[in-house]
Amino acid sequence: MDGSRLHTQTGWGAGAPAPTTITAIHLTPVLVADPPLLNVQGVHQPYTPRLIVEVTTAGGATGLGETYGDTKYLDLARPLADALTGRRVTDLNALPRLAAETCGDSPAATEAGEVTAGGLRGAQTADKLRLSVLSGFEVACLDAWGRLAGLPVHALLGGRVRDRVDYSAYLFHRWAAHPGGRGEPDDWGAALDPPGIVAQARRFRDIHGFRSFKLKGGVFEPAAEIAAIRALAAAFPGRPLRLDPNGAWSVPTSLKVAHQLRDVLEYLEDPTSTTAHMAEVASRTDLPLATNMCVTTFAEIREAFTRGAVRIVLGDHHYWGGLRATRELAAVCRTFGVGLSMHSNTHLGISLAAMTQVAATVPGLRHACDTHYPWQTEDVLTERLAFTDGALPVSDAPGLGVALDRERLAALHARWLADDGTYRDRDDAAAMRAADPGWVTPRVPRW
Repeated sequence: MDGSRLHTQTGWGAGAPAPTTITAIHLTPVLVADPPLLNVQGVHQPYTPRLIVEVTTAGGATGLGETYGDTKYLDLARPLADALTGRRVTDLNALPRLAAETCGDSPAATEAGEVTAGGLRGAQTADKLRLSVLSGFEVACLDAWGRLAGLPVHALLGGRVRDRVDYSAYLFHRWAAHPGGRGEPDDWGAALDPPGIVAQARRFRDIHGFRSFKLKGGVFEPAAEIAAIRALAAAFPGRPLRLDPNGAWSVPTSLKVAHQLRDVLEYLEDPTSTTAHMAEVASRTDLPLATNMCVTTFAEIREAFTRGAVRIVLGDHHYWGGLRATRELAAVCRTFGVGLSMHSNTHLGISLAAMTQVAATVPGLRHACDTHYPWQTEDVLTERLAFTDGALPVSDAPGLGVALDRERLAALHARWLADDGTYRDRDDAAAMRAADPGWVTPRVPRW
C-alpha cells in the first residue's frame, strides 16, 4: 500500500451503467487494539491489522467487507480491486478466476507457492491467500447487492433457517497488560490459572449471556489446561466446553487428554497438527475431534473425511473464500455426516455480521460458533453488535444490516498510517519476545 486508502474508479462512456455495476472500490487497512491473549505461538500483538473493503455501485449502494490486513493480503487486494471495477456485484462466480488471474504473479502469492508454516490456521499456500482476500470482496458485493435489492444477505443465499445464531465465549490465558505499556489498557486482568479462567468465563456469561465456553490451549503443560477445563465444568455444570491447543500435542498426549476430559468436553479441537495424527487419535477415542487447521480448503476434505480424522469442521468464510463457499462446505459436511461450526480470528463487526448471515442459512448448525468479537473494544460500525443469551439475532435489514462509522474508520486507519511497520503484519512470536527476548515459536508437538 502507498500509505493511503486505495481508491479505484472507472470512467464511463455515453451509456449509463447498470445499477449493479461497480464504480469504485476503497481498500482501507486499519490497526485494531488487541489484548495480550496467549497461544502456542506466543501472544497477540497490541494491535492487529484488518482490511475494510468498500464496493460502490452505479446505483448508489456501498457494500462492506472485511478480511486480514497483513501486507501479503493487501498486496493481493489491490490488483483484484482494479479487476473488479466495472463488473457487476452479482458476478460472483467470476471472483475466483479474477483472483487467480490478477494475484497469481504477485510477490505474496509467489512466496506462498510452496507450503509453509501457516501458524494457527494450518499450512499456508498461494491459493489460501487468494481465498482470504477474495472473501472480503465477495461479502462486500453481497452487501451492496442486498442494499440495492432491499434484501438481507441471507435472502441472497437462499433464506434463513433460524432467527438467531448462538456463539461461544472464547476464553484465553492472558496477561493483565502488554509488556512495556504498549497497546490499549483494559480491566480484565490476568488469567493464568484455573480460577482466572473461571472468572473470565463468568464475566463473559454475565455480560453476553454465553452458554458454551471454548478455551485456547497449547499455552501451558496439558495438566494445567486439563485442570482449567475441570474447573469450568465444575463452575458451569452441563454447559458445552471445548479445548483448542492448536496442534501443540503429540498423539499420546492428545489421547491422554481426550481420555481425561471425555466426560466434560463437547469436542477437542486440533489436539495434534496433521491429518494423519488426527486420524490416529480419532481412531482411539470416542471424544469428537474438530478442526480449523487440517481442513481449511476443499482439497483437504477427502483425506480428513475418508480417514475419519474429524467429526466437526470449523468453517471460516475468510479461509474458504466467502459465504457461498461456506454453504458449499456445509453441504459436503452433511453428505459425510460431519458436523459444522464456525471458527473465528480477531475480527470486527463486519465479519461478525457476515458470519451471522451465512450461519443463519446453514441447516443442522448444532454447535455454537466461535467469536473473538467481545475482546475487540474498537470497531468501524456505528453501533456494536450485541449478544443476548449468547446469541445474535439475524438481521433482515438490506445487505449485512450494519453501517460504517467513517470517523472510527479514519481513526483506525490513521493508526495504521502512523505505524512504522511493527504491527502491519501479525506476529505473535515477535510480540512474545517483547516480554521474553529469547522466545522462539515452539516446534509442534510441544508436549
